Amino acid sequence: MSLGRLASIHTYPVKGCRRVDQVAAPVEPWGLAGDRRWMLVDQDGIGITQREATALATLRPAPLAGGLVLRAAGRVDLEVAEPARGEQISVRVFRSKEPVSARAAGRAADQWVTALLDRPARLVWLDVPPTLPERRLLRTADDRVSFADAYPLLLTTAASLDALNGWLADAGEEAVPMTRFRPNLVVDGVPAWAEDGWLGRRVRIGSVTFRAAEACDRCVVTTTDQETGVRGKEPLRTLAVQRRFGQDLLFGVNLIPDGDGKVAIGDVVEPLP
Repeated sequence: MSLGRLASIHTYPVKGCRRVDQVAAPVEPWGLAGDRRWMLVDQDGIGITQREATALATLRPAPLAGGLVLRAAGRVDLEVAEPARGEQISVRVFRSKEPVSARAAGRAADQWVTALLDRPARLVWLDVPPTLPERRLLRTADDRVSFADAYPLLLTTAASLDALNGWLADAGEEAVPMTRFRPNLVVDGVPAWAEDGWLGRRVRIGSVTFRAAEACDRCVVTTTDQETGVRGKEPLRTLAVQRRFGQDLLFGVNLIPDGDGKVAIGDVVEPLP
């Protein structure tokens, strides 16, 4: 059994927007601290994602104690405090998902994100992460989740990206960076697709254990350049050929933390029996 090392850590303060690279991060029941606690929603309270708004890739939030700064090229920075007493509204990450309660960030933030996207939008903050839906695999009653699509964390491996980029090269396509897959944790030192064998098991990273609940089905967001917001066709087209399992195009695994703790770059990554 190969032991890996944690190569990089990433959080996404605002769902769908640019990552923040971390050296270490606290692990909470709903994922890494500060990950996807903010989200943009439309007039119906439905989350706005890169699936329909690639400009989100150009929004570069910077965390602050008790809030964040919204940044984008050509826009004046806006500091936003966590609206602990803000208007409470019902929102959904996707139209098909269960509603959750969130706090409105306020008019100034709404005007800022509306101007950036050129469409009506509101910024909301998740003050109390809800319980993980019962249909999620390996779920327990105490599990919670942020504004993430499905599970608290996403893990990918460097060797699997290398394998994918090999297929892209064979097809005459350019390599893609790991940022296309928007992971929280990237592992090095294990074989390509080793993560497939971790499903249904526990994985220890440093002193924290996680349940490897389900492989991640990839969508059109992977075709969006995370620096520019420009969309192409790869790597989704190649995943459809090489990593199709039923109707799903798989890359990476979704994790649920067993408890609180901390992970750091260089931590040993060990799948448990």
